[in-house]
Amino acid sequence: MKINTNISSLTAQEASTNTNRSIASSLEKLSTGLKINKASDDASGLAIADKLRTQVTSINQGISNGNSAIALLQIADKSMAEQSKILDTVKAKLIQANTDTTSQAGRTAIAKDVTKLLDQLNNIAKQTNYNGTALLQESATNGAAKSALSFQIGESTADLISTATIQANITGFSLVSLKGHVSNGAALSAGASAGTANAFTRSFASAGQKAVDRAITVLNGYRGDIGSTQNQVESAVRNLMTQSTNIKNAESVLRDVDYAEESANFNKLNIISQAGSYAISQSNAVSQNVLRLLQ
Repeated sequence: MKINTNISSLTAQEASTNTNRSIASSLEKLSTGLKINKASDDASGLAIADKLRTQVTSINQGISNGNSAIALLQIADKSMAEQSKILDTVKAKLIQANTDTTSQAGRTAIAKDVTKLLDQLNNIAKQTNYNGTALLQESATNGAAKSALSFQIGESTADLISTATIQANITGFSLVSLKGHVSNGAALSAGASAGTANAFTRSFASAGQKAVDRAITVLNGYRGDIGSTQNQVESAVRNLMTQSTNIKNAESVLRDVDYAEESANFNKLNIISQAGSYAISQSNAVSQNVLRLLQ
């Protein structure tokens, strides 16, 4: 029997240390709710879980982009809906002007009306924007065509949804000639006759109707593209939401702790720790038996 080196006590102490370390790890999991708190818990699991988390973050931003894009497209559509009402009214005014029951003074009044309506159509194109981005023409001060807008709806740089080019002003609708005729006609005095220079005549009204019909067709094309783009974005957002949920679930399987399982493991380790403490006390007591040999 030896007293300088108590192997059984050292073995029990080593086992107790390992058990206490396991208890600390179990407590960490229970307190954080995570099965993987550091790389040593599960190196490969941590790498996969982190990659899934990054993917979910990217997808959620794509969803946010999509919702913003939907808002932008709705603004553009509603503005063009108002332009459509203006063109309908302009056409009705031109039909009224293109009949002999309307006097020249009446056509002059109609020209004034149409001038204001076309000015408002242009104003809508200038003012419609989302967060400072013009939607119906290049900018508030530039009436050129607005180049296609693209939205990243997804985690990849290739996940882009784009609109068509839009120029929803009198230039884009080819109404410049009509605007010139009605502006000239509106500037005449109330006593102007059909023979007066720059008077707004039936022939101008007739040509204007054809121009407005073409403008309405162009405008409907713009609105159709906006609508189909919005449907595409909404579909992409729904798909991303499904992906986000499923990927989050996959990450949860790897990272989140099962409380029922871990609670049972913690209780088991507690019992083992108590048993280890008893074993250490007993192994130390065995050394006292040496005293009997010395008596």
